[in-house]
Amino acid sequence: MSPHSLHARLRASHHRVGSALYAALLSLIVLAASGAVGLALHAPWLFPSLGPTVMLFFESPGEKSSRPSNALIGHGVGFLAGAACLYGFGLQDDPSAPAGGLTPAHLAAGALSVALTTLVLTWAKKPHPPAGATTLIISLGILSAPAQLLSMLGAIVLITAVGWGLNILLGTKPAPATSG
Repeated sequence: MSPHSLHARLRASHHRVGSALYAALLSLIVLAASGAVGLALHAPWLFPSLGPTVMLFFESPGEKSSRPSNALIGHGVGFLAGAACLYGFGLQDDPSAPAGGLTPAHLAAGALSVALTTLVLTWAKKPHPPAGATTLIISLGILSAPAQLLSMLGAIVLITAVGWGLNILLGTKPAPATSG
């Protein structure tokens, strides 16, 4: 993080309160923007795994798991694993686990989708823990209609672009890409 970034200046002048205000305000802006798109489109552009993603962007911008590439790849892998398990277990037309109750098929789809997401992201050295929530949202049928799934992808791209755009605009750079 540049010593001249807004985040660094707030932390230097107000210690933890400055960092907290930076993270809270930018999280509010980014999630409100995604939610506003959802309201305008009448689509789910605000869902649980976006919260921890923006928290990582603004609370821990120097961490590897906060990199924009990790967020996009992580949620993408979680999305694919969740959809594969939802459809692979034939759950696409069933009620979601929260609405209809947890079934053995939901249990298998949920556990397998997180395991697959973890396997791929660990192997690829692209950690992004919120992807575990994305895969469960899909594999448990919480969001499962094709239009909902497209909305999820749009929201992930939007919050990543706006989140890191704001960080860069305010002088906070993502963690450098390193091998290993």
